[in-house]
Amino acid sequence: MSVRFILDGEMIELAGADPTATVLDHLRYRMGRTGTKEGCAEGDCGACTVLVGSLEGEAVQWRAVNSCIQFLPMLHGKALLTVESLKEASSEQLGQDPLTLSLSKGVESSAAPASFDKLRTSGSCAKSLNPLQSAMAENGSSQCGFCTPGFVMSLYGRAIGASGADMAVADVLAGNLCRCTGYGPILAAGEAVDSLPRDDAALAAQLTEIAGESASGEWQGRRWFAPRTSEEVATLLADYPDARMVAGATDVALWVTKGLKTLDTVIFLGDVADLCTIAETDAALTIGAGVRYADAHPYFERLHPDLGELVRRIGGLQVRNAGTVGGNVANGSPIGDGPPALIALGAELTLRSARGRRTMPLEAYFLDYGKQDRQSGEFVESIRIPRPGPDAVIHIAKLSRRFDSDISAVCGAFNLTVKQGTITSARVAFGGMAATSRRAAGCEAALLGQPFSEAAIEAAADALKADFQPLSDVRGSSAYRLEAAANLLRRLWLREQGTVISVLEMEAGI
Repeated sequence: MSVRFILDGEMIELAGADPTATVLDHLRYRMGRTGTKEGCAEGDCGACTVLVGSLEGEAVQWRAVNSCIQFLPMLHGKALLTVESLKEASSEQLGQDPLTLSLSKGVESSAAPASFDKLRTSGSCAKSLNPLQSAMAENGSSQCGFCTPGFVMSLYGRAIGASGADMAVADVLAGNLCRCTGYGPILAAGEAVDSLPRDDAALAAQLTEIAGESASGEWQGRRWFAPRTSEEVATLLADYPDARMVAGATDVALWVTKGLKTLDTVIFLGDVADLCTIAETDAALTIGAGVRYADAHPYFERLHPDLGELVRRIGGLQVRNAGTVGGNVANGSPIGDGPPALIALGAELTLRSARGRRTMPLEAYFLDYGKQDRQSGEFVESIRIPRPGPDAVIHIAKLSRRFDSDISAVCGAFNLTVKQGTITSARVAFGGMAATSRRAAGCEAALLGQPFSEAAIEAAADALKADFQPLSDVRGSSAYRLEAAANLLRRLWLREQGTVISVLEMEAGI
């Protein structure tokens, strides 16, 4: 079966698609849409940002994503916008400066005149600049222009109300990097165009034909499947127990783009409807494994502000628009930001297979580095997080070399119950301190039953030395990690005493 998606109102059908071909490579090398740039091939710089639209109810919901780490079959049933989809420069403008060209077609400033002639005759240059592109030009928001199309697409997503983009311009652009100019003019351009009307009624009607259909394909002996129900997933895993499950591909794609790994059988989970549900009650929050972090963010923020802030710092918006809560757990990375917080909050994990379901405490799922308690044919179905009680004292924070869009050196999460001045329960979990996200048993024991006091906090901080023997790597030495972990616990105490902790202090690990 073909991969079917809609690009600028046209249905695109791709038979025999490579299951791990990236959307970026297909755009540039198969469709000639060179406005979308490859800067890093790992989802860090945002130069390859495109907008992907999904049918949600009767409306189209757009998301800015990194096309360098999106596999082609993940477009099935969706719509796509690239920088070329915006209104483009007129023929008279083609002789102007490189910035105008980069805004309209993403053409590099060193492009030969023959390239301009090709654009003139392509029939796609008869329109004026999009208002956002004009604002970028008027504010002098570019130098070489290489990153400019990615900035334009992120800002366009904000202007049309794309998923997760209802934030300050600086937050929307946290996943876009410019290496040769200041960000002031770019931010000014984004502020100048706050909203752009968009009528997607016709597109929604087109998507209705393809959005709910499952798909599969084969290419050079390698298979891919894009199921739409968890029942289909269970059946597929029973038939292909060694298949690689891919939700947002924010990590797995790097195995391909950086590690050049070949995936023989892939099951894409990102559009399984019943894995994308959220249930919020007075007792708990239950998140389907396929829920993207951008969609989960407001629910996590309501559960606890620290959890919302943690999610805001998981990658850039493009990463949160692709990466899923369940994928972050199932992947089992020792530096994944979600698991330590969810463990500390007492989350339970439900696994499903054709044989039925299993539920376990989340911390029991992580066995060792790269090893999880997931049996053959099983997949993560949902995560249930109890709502904190009135006596809960919670602190969740990550430390990284950059504040935005960076992997944690240490991520700490603390959930204490304090009744009448005594700590009656303690759940403490860390990421970046061991081969898996893990609870700190000695630290918890040092807190349990003690008065909630600075002395108890110091004793628990000292106990961390017996709980963990962290590795030294590029993100921090073993000694730094131990001291930083202890400081995160001390910060809980300071904050409960009313001490204001600034962003700079947070970055310094104070």
